[in-house]
Amino acid sequence: MALELRHVRYLLAVAEHGNFTRAAEDLHISQPTLSQQIRQLERTLGVQLLDRRRRAVRLTDAGRVYADHARRALRDLAAAERAVHDVQDLTRGHLRLGVTPTFTAYLVGPLAAEFHNRHPGLSLAATEAAQDRIESALVADDLDLGIAFTGTHLPGITATPLFTETLSLVTGDPHTGAREQAPAPVRTLDQRQLALLSRDFATRAHIDAYLTRHRVRPRITVEANSIQALTEIVQRTALATVLPDAITHDHPRLTPVPLEPPLPARTVALLHRDGTYRSAAARVFTRLTHDFVQTRGYTPPSTNS
Repeated sequence: MALELRHVRYLLAVAEHGNFTRAAEDLHISQPTLSQQIRQLERTLGVQLLDRRRRAVRLTDAGRVYADHARRALRDLAAAERAVHDVQDLTRGHLRLGVTPTFTAYLVGPLAAEFHNRHPGLSLAATEAAQDRIESALVADDLDLGIAFTGTHLPGITATPLFTETLSLVTGDPHTGAREQAPAPVRTLDQRQLALLSRDFATRAHIDAYLTRHRVRPRITVEANSIQALTEIVQRTALATVLPDAITHDHPRLTPVPLEPPLPARTVALLHRDGTYRSAAARVFTRLTHDFVQTRGYTPPSTNS
């Protein structure tokens, strides 16, 4: 029997679902057909790939090795298809972008608008996720680019620094012209009422570590898992928050107040997978992003990043 791609996809579907019935439903084929095709694959390879003795069907040792190679092969084939269909004149194309949550509040909107205005034939799929999930998706070739932070990355991920992100105390300012503020000593936050991001945000962990290090205990009156909700609350109450300075640039009613000592800065980076084909859309977005952060005057990344 000649090995075909469908046999590989059938095996991976069964491995994913751990069940022939659910895999067949997902593949829109009958269970007997699926079982027959897997048996044919095993006979062709001369090895048992699935352990069917348990309630949940599992890959054998040989099956796991084969499945790992098969997944990589399918990712390479998908990349090859994108490369073939990539149009260098940018009349069409698609970009899959992953961003960590705070960037949806100040970076994704302007970047997407600029990307669309310059290249209306290109489409963009933006996904908000935690950094570990973005890196896993890049490795799996489910994303083309990511915007997150420098640090320790998964093997195969390259991070190109973009700018330095600083965080400050942010207050609602009824006097929209009063943008320059003297630094506030961190001790003034002790027992102050704050509205902060919920603990599932990496930014919140960054803030909590800073407060703990300086032995400051503000009253956390509001926790929100949406930056938009947080900025709305701060604009309408006497509560303050801690957010990246850049978020206030497009909110004239929000004022950043530097803290003393300052919160540790983070280096924002553009992430991509090593060795993967980089489409024309990805290359254009990369150039556009570097131009954008320079035009906005964001603090350049540290040479130590």
